[in-house]
Amino acid sequence: MSVSSFHPPQRTLMGPGPSDVNPRILEAMSRPTIGHLDPEFIRMMDEMKALLQYAFQTKNALTMSVSAPGSAGMECCFVNLVEPGDKVIVCQNGVFGGRMKENVVRSGGIVIPVDDEWGQAVDPAKLEDALKTNPDAKLVAFVHAETSTGALSDAKTLVELAHKYGCLTIVDTVTSLGGVPVLVDEWGIDAIYSGSQKCLSCTPGLSPVSFNAAAQEKISKRKTPVQSWFLDLNLVMGYWGEGAKRAYHHTAPINALYGLHEALVILQEEGLNPAWERHQRNHLALRAGIEAMGLGFVVQEADRLPQLNTVTIPEGVDDAAVRARLLQDYNLEIGAGLGTLARKVWRIGLMGHASNKTNVLLFLGALDSILTGMGANINSGVAVQAANDFYA
Repeated sequence: MSVSSFHPPQRTLMGPGPSDVNPRILEAMSRPTIGHLDPEFIRMMDEMKALLQYAFQTKNALTMSVSAPGSAGMECCFVNLVEPGDKVIVCQNGVFGGRMKENVVRSGGIVIPVDDEWGQAVDPAKLEDALKTNPDAKLVAFVHAETSTGALSDAKTLVELAHKYGCLTIVDTVTSLGGVPVLVDEWGIDAIYSGSQKCLSCTPGLSPVSFNAAAQEKISKRKTPVQSWFLDLNLVMGYWGEGAKRAYHHTAPINALYGLHEALVILQEEGLNPAWERHQRNHLALRAGIEAMGLGFVVQEADRLPQLNTVTIPEGVDDAAVRARLLQDYNLEIGAGLGTLARKVWRIGLMGHASNKTNVLLFLGALDSILTGMGANINSGVAVQAANDFYA
């Protein structure tokens, strides 16, 4: 068998992730590979820690990138903070809260579920009821920005409630970091994880994490070993610690970290507030076009993520056929619904580098054309104009 080099097509990525990668990041990743203990690489690691502290808005010393995707960042938080027998209150309003539950079980913890309807934010009143009923709970875990539904929960309020009842917090910001405010120190978040491939617009495969002093204390006072050798922070911090002398832990994904470094430099150059405002502005333009077509959103406006838009599929329209046409005719990718929302919604990402006017107008024009050609019950020919009117 003769296999030639792989050359992927040029796509516009407007699904739930990965997002379009900034060309500057791809260029950064092509730079010469050096050793992971090279003094210059260690200098870059120190810069990356400072850049991640800026992105998370924290001064936590234990801030770094796990050398694996966001799911490993999630596992890093749970395996380090959950010991066998610990009660963990897990708020679930979509797919990824369910994955948190799995992590608790596999760490030997006891799950106390707090469930909300998919598409709704986590209900603080339900969390407080669970905290009152379980005064011996050790942790509260929730997803800030639920990727499966596009719902944004009130992290500040949920963390305040957890602390009021003596619990530490684990917060998933895989989809929120860089797209909406994430204020680790101001909100008092104890442990947090994210991903490189969403609003940071880097390639998949890295997971920024941060732990405050209270979380570090719980880790250092564990009575049982962390069940994962690779994710044991007591070992990893020997490599991601301060100063030039580092203990070998694993061979870091060197060129991937070049890319994340560049992504964080780009975020710093734009500034957090302008980045958050850009995501919101492009969401509102998309909303204008979607609503002009006669379509609606699953999530109510107050709880809606600007970077992940979950739009209801018109009655009688074949979800997969529309997505296939977008990919085939426009080289444009959007996401399908997950779980209870499968075949009922499209998930339209406006994340990071992909959150721009060109993409909004391209998608609206393409969707309008495809749905009109299928005879769908929509208002045809008005979506792009509505978005342009908003931008004007």
